[in-house]
Amino acid sequence: MSLNDYVKAQKLGEKRYQAALSKNEYPYLPVLDELITNSDIAGEVNLGLQHISLDRVVGTATKGRTTAFASNFMPILDANSEFGNKWSSLCDSHIEEGIHDPIKVYEYMNKFYVIEGNKRVSVLKYFGADSVPAMVIRKLPKRTDELENKIYYEFVDFHKQTGINYIWFTQLGGYDKLREYIGLTPDGGFTDDDRMNLNSAHLAFDTAYRQKNGSDSLPITVDDAMLVFLNVYGYKALQDMSYDEVKENLDKVWDEIVLSAQKKNMTIVPKLEPVESKKKLFSITPVPKKLKIAFVYDKEPENSVWIYSHDLGRMGVEGKFKDRVETHTFSNMDDNTKLAECLEQIAQDKFDVVFTTGPEMLPESLKAAIKYPELKILNCSLNVSTSHVRTYYARMYEAKFITGIIAGSLCEDGRIGYVADYPIYGTTANINAFAMGAKFVNPRAKIYLEWSKVKGSDPKKRFKELGISYVSDKDMITPLTASREFGLYSCDGNEISNLAMPFYNWRVFYEKIVQLILDGNWKLEEKNEKVKVLNYWWGMSAGVIDVICSNHLPVGTARLVNLMKRLIKDGTVSPFYGKLYSQNGVVRDDEDGEMSPEEIMKMDWLADIVVGSIPTLDELVEDARDVVAFQGVNTPENLELKKTTDIV
Repeated sequence: MSLNDYVKAQKLGEKRYQAALSKNEYPYLPVLDELITNSDIAGEVNLGLQHISLDRVVGTATKGRTTAFASNFMPILDANSEFGNKWSSLCDSHIEEGIHDPIKVYEYMNKFYVIEGNKRVSVLKYFGADSVPAMVIRKLPKRTDELENKIYYEFVDFHKQTGINYIWFTQLGGYDKLREYIGLTPDGGFTDDDRMNLNSAHLAFDTAYRQKNGSDSLPITVDDAMLVFLNVYGYKALQDMSYDEVKENLDKVWDEIVLSAQKKNMTIVPKLEPVESKKKLFSITPVPKKLKIAFVYDKEPENSVWIYSHDLGRMGVEGKFKDRVETHTFSNMDDNTKLAECLEQIAQDKFDVVFTTGPEMLPESLKAAIKYPELKILNCSLNVSTSHVRTYYARMYEAKFITGIIAGSLCEDGRIGYVADYPIYGTTANINAFAMGAKFVNPRAKIYLEWSKVKGSDPKKRFKELGISYVSDKDMITPLTASREFGLYSCDGNEISNLAMPFYNWRVFYEKIVQLILDGNWKLEEKNEKVKVLNYWWGMSAGVIDVICSNHLPVGTARLVNLMKRLIKDGTVSPFYGKLYSQNGVVRDDEDGEMSPEEIMKMDWLADIVVGSIPTLDELVEDARDVVAFQGVNTPENLELKKTTDIV
């Protein structure tokens, strides 16, 4: 019997051996001694007896018997050799009583290399065992800026805290996210019961995922996929699910898992212009006689410039479509619990469309969209993608470029103030476009940047100390705001003169999306995309962005503004054209051409003429942190990702 097993194992080994040769790859087991030198190692740690996953046992410590195995640990020597006889005897022992003696291994970068016990590993792998007891010695690599090295040290910390050695991620921050989902602080304790519960939940997901994923078709680990699953359903829910429920829910979230795998090599390509909707005789999507639309806000419109601009858009939709739609607002949804309850109620009340108007609302929006696939959910955010929620934003940087031109042309000394709020994607493009506009007409221009959401910030006092009289402030006012400190204005003592106001015309966007749905073209637009992701990023040419000028502007400046509007609308002029300089040097070394939309969306630098910096999460006031934590430019995760990208 054992001889037959050896012959079968040998065939598996020979098949792998030949496949490696045909690809010009090394056909035997990797040898740790040939992969690293003593100079690569910072030290060794004896971890003692552990159960290790056989999937992560990948090679042998020294050359020795490595050529007795193909790279899958299956034997390739003759069955009648001494080696073959020993392998067969070990096979008999495994069948009769199991292999219990621990092997001895080195662990390096969360992979295991056998010091003693190669044949035991081979037999166990042949029989499809999941794990093996092992005496483990960890070889710690020296710290570097390489991505895998950084991930490994996150793993080491997690392993030290929990004793779990089988979880591995391909992106930074995975272990912190897992801690968050399972309710574990970085310095918290982890009991045997905690470990057993995580083992059980992980095994259920791992089994369902491997069955769904087939022959490892996705370039991510099962643990990367589990993070996506936990983000939607939560750890407690996974623990309570039966295996059939895990499989069913995995099917529902599968598109998001596929998208997370594609994001490594996928560029977000936003839809920059609206496509005119035409009513279909036979629509793909059934359209209700009256569309029920929810607008979800984190504040009251009266208290927020951002929300007020969206609510004006909502009122525009009501005015245009009249009895074909009904809109409802849900305000003060400023935490995840309230938002989740709100979206649940919206689904129960049979709404057709939901607009969630802040990037921090996307996670809960995604959960609701997966749970209620018939509900059309759109979220106002930039530089993020999901396959269940469409995102939308506006190219405000185009208007900021024009207000920068106005400021630069009027400010004689070139010293201009700029007030920004949240350091998130999109805001940096606005700041830099304003700076480019000022520099376009005034080579002496300097933009003094202040953040209204930084603790202790007082932009007005700062600008007064600097003697600055031209300021770009919040984009507009709300009904409860009496101040004239909005848009671009000049100040002479206490006298303020408003010059121009960048304007979000969300009415245009909402009307076109609603028309799309009423015409039955919602699914049709999605079918035309290669990846099931839709990001709308409309600008001045679509009418979503504009600049309103006051009669205080000189005639020549007003004419220049109108000219620049036309040139931006037809694509002749871009704020980010030619060679570009940041505070740290050249970011685009090309005299011709312009930055791509993807580069603008991901902009995380400030122009060289900007005086100021991008604040970190710790520097912000409390009510700004949720937004910035999700989509901030200077979040720890984005900073690490940027370092890694720069190195690569």
